[in-house]
Amino acid sequence: MTRSIRRPIAVARLAFGTIIVGILTYTFGLLANTHGISLIDYFGFFTNLTSLLTAIVLILTGAAGWTRHSFSVPLTLARAVATACMMLVAIIYNVLVPGTGAAPPWVSAVLHIALPALMLLDWIVIRDHPGVQWRHFWVLLPYPLVWLVVVLIRGVTDGWVPYGFLLPERGWPNILLTSLGLLLALGAAGMVVWATRGSSPGLSGQRTEAPR
Repeated sequence: MTRSIRRPIAVARLAFGTIIVGILTYTFGLLANTHGISLIDYFGFFTNLTSLLTAIVLILTGAAGWTRHSFSVPLTLARAVATACMMLVAIIYNVLVPGTGAAPPWVSAVLHIALPALMLLDWIVIRDHPGVQWRHFWVLLPYPLVWLVVVLIRGVTDGWVPYGFLLPERGWPNILLTSLGLLLALGAAGMVVWATRGSSPGLSGQRTEAPR
């Protein structure tokens, strides 16, 4: 990849990551004023927390591309996990909880549709990362599992859950089946991500220079 192409891509990633952070900040301020939502509850939503982490990954990727630093194994894996999790966000939005909720419609569209689509296109089309190997597939699980455990603990302690399908009164069998379904959906999304750019020598434990 030539410098004339690499630099604009880096700028686009930096800009979009920053825009997502701005949207999340704006939406939190709006909901805090109108609905009294706390910061902990706001980022208790998988969409909001995942969008924030994805924005950070975009900013780090853009910075690495701009400075010609190599794309490390952790950063490449973070991009893969972020892409798969954003695909899950799109699945949850379009299948389980459609609608904008309390957020403005344009915010919901950006976080649930535009960001997942752009992350997937960035991963597949812009070939400036070394790819991922199937032996690293396990890294897909820790983040969503921790989120799920924390949410379920909150559901039985303070009664707050971000999504109705995780309410304790639905019964643990239903919650466990729903959780399993979500993890399977995440696994399917991860398989798409890994299969599209997998099995590359770049993740053999070495750092790979970003193509120029």
